[in-house]
Amino acid sequence: MFMLSSIFLSIAKLIDFVITLYIWLVIIRVILSWISVNLYNPFVRFLLQITEPMLSRIRRWVPDLGGLDISPVILIFGLYLIRSILVAVLEDLAFTLS
Repeated sequence: MFMLSSIFLSIAKLIDFVITLYIWLVIIRVILSWISVNLYNPFVRFLLQITEPMLSRIRRWVPDLGGLDISPVILIFGLYLIRSILVAVLEDLAFTLS
């Protein structure tokens, strides 16, 4: 049971890390949208490819607010919510099994 507990705890930490990293990528994208950047820069292209699929799905459901894009805020809030629930459940399961 200790091994299963360690696996669940490791998965919880991995999910926490991945979601936190994605949140930071979204924040960096928002900051880069405020300044003039070279869209052919490999890092900027990577950032757009990683974040655009999630943001475009949210933009379909959010009404246009006159040039103000709140989809990153909604995405970050949703990711925080998913992270807190999912990681808490996995950590509780791991501690229950140990």
